[in-house]
Amino acid sequence: MSHTTAVYRTFILAIALTAACTVDSGYADPPPLLGKPASLDEQLGLFPSSSFSLTTGQCAGCRTPEQARWYFQNDVIAIPTADLHQQDSPASPTQPFVVWVGSPEIIEQASLTPDRHHLQLVEPDRSVPIQIEAKLASNRSYYNDATAEFFAQRSLRIRGKTVQRAEGPTFMARMIWPSDYRLDRATALYGASPQLPSLADLIEAEEGGANTPYRTHVIWEQPKSGTHTWAGKPVLALMLNGAQGDDDEAHGGHFGIITGRVGPHGEWADWLMNNFYDLNVVSEKGILPAMLPLDQYLMDLNSGQAYYRPSYLLTLVLKQDRIPVSFQTAAIHSFRQLYRHETEYGHSTLNCAGLSLDILRGIGWQVPQQGPTSRLKATGGFIYFAATERSLASGRKLYDYFSEERTRLLPRVTFEAIGSDAITLITSPAAIAPRPLTEMERWLQDDVEAIVLVRIPQIPSSRPLGAAPVASLDEYQRRVPADRSQWKTIAVPPRPFPNELRVRPAPVEATMIPGPVLAVLGLVLTILAGIGWMLYRRITCRKQEAD
Repeated sequence: MSHTTAVYRTFILAIALTAACTVDSGYADPPPLLGKPASLDEQLGLFPSSSFSLTTGQCAGCRTPEQARWYFQNDVIAIPTADLHQQDSPASPTQPFVVWVGSPEIIEQASLTPDRHHLQLVEPDRSVPIQIEAKLASNRSYYNDATAEFFAQRSLRIRGKTVQRAEGPTFMARMIWPSDYRLDRATALYGASPQLPSLADLIEAEEGGANTPYRTHVIWEQPKSGTHTWAGKPVLALMLNGAQGDDDEAHGGHFGIITGRVGPHGEWADWLMNNFYDLNVVSEKGILPAMLPLDQYLMDLNSGQAYYRPSYLLTLVLKQDRIPVSFQTAAIHSFRQLYRHETEYGHSTLNCAGLSLDILRGIGWQVPQQGPTSRLKATGGFIYFAATERSLASGRKLYDYFSEERTRLLPRVTFEAIGSDAITLITSPAAIAPRPLTEMERWLQDDVEAIVLVRIPQIPSSRPLGAAPVASLDEYQRRVPADRSQWKTIAVPPRPFPNELRVRPAPVEATMIPGPVLAVLGLVLTILAGIGWMLYRRITCRKQEAD
């Protein structure tokens, strides 16, 4: 029996939950919980955690699809307590069928003691030992003295679990969240101004902001009285993660869309991130595609995005739930297809940006397209790589990148396209007057109360600082070494999916590549036609000269 299973059994016994899985007890006398159960008085995005049960992917008889549970066999997940087939009414929106919470306990308010080995709890007022979750062997960098110093300066929210040590119960921290990370209009470092800023300028400011303080910028807000707050308001938010400092394959960044409600004091740690990611590889940091709380997404000690790049959070504060409910319901369907491998993640054709934007467009927000980067470069690149590397697959990969519609390809382009369209729809509707608006776009004009950008720095650790993500494939090429052998890369092993869990046969890599082939034939025919025309003109001119 694994240590994780033993701790989970302790948690089940301690809080008397009736879970849908069976595990063995590893303790004769379970240690008292040092944190509160993660299912108590919490939110999971738009939903109260009380409507979920905590379990692991090994649970027997769970209503959650077995394909999804297979990815979380030894990790803590939340599954709905209600029947998944009885959640179709607008009054009771469909709940996520699985949320990756990672840890069974939460300490809401604590601070590190000067020795960095204990937590001073606010309630109850006592000190408890703390240990840090072990670094994954494949992870290149981790929490260090600089990290401890960063967290020692602020109040903390921590996800983890109580473990029994010889000296007594200890809290094993898996996620540490700075409690001063809030969405609070009263403490925004930048206020709304008559001149709307460019999202590109805000992203690029201070070299991307990897080591600058946490900052909030109110881009736009409806005029309100001085007592107005955003507490309890629903949100739809966009997350853009920057470029990594130690991986030349990750300058494009990452993207996702978030739903939730602003906390009583501007908290946003419990918003729900819809993180689309490649299921078919084992991430060196332990990242899995999932619906998960933002604190877990950003600050998990191994997989947290904030540990290896800066991030940018663009939030639409709303009057009512209908927009985030519509998005989350559609996202749940997309995750079901992804886990079942009815949809196959693709880095150029169906990645985090493309999947997220397809959902948004599918519910009626027609974010304007920008077209491909260059079909000519796509065709030329295909010919070059197919010839020099003797690999049609390499040529096809480059072809797909340069021919894909840009708003579905690069996270930063997606982020700026959606954000800029939101700002225009809400603040300058006359600028898009010729555009016929959908019902969803009219909801945006009616419901948005504020547009807020949060710049989130990289957490200090042993990892090099990241930067703002690239805004084009050409910029990507300028950033990386010209010699591909000089690239800093991280090899990840494949994650084979069991055939018995597939709902359709595994896809077979196509031997025919009609897109590039047709493009090459078109280019060849164009060149031949050009040569023919030149010959024709030359012959015609000579005949005229002879006459």
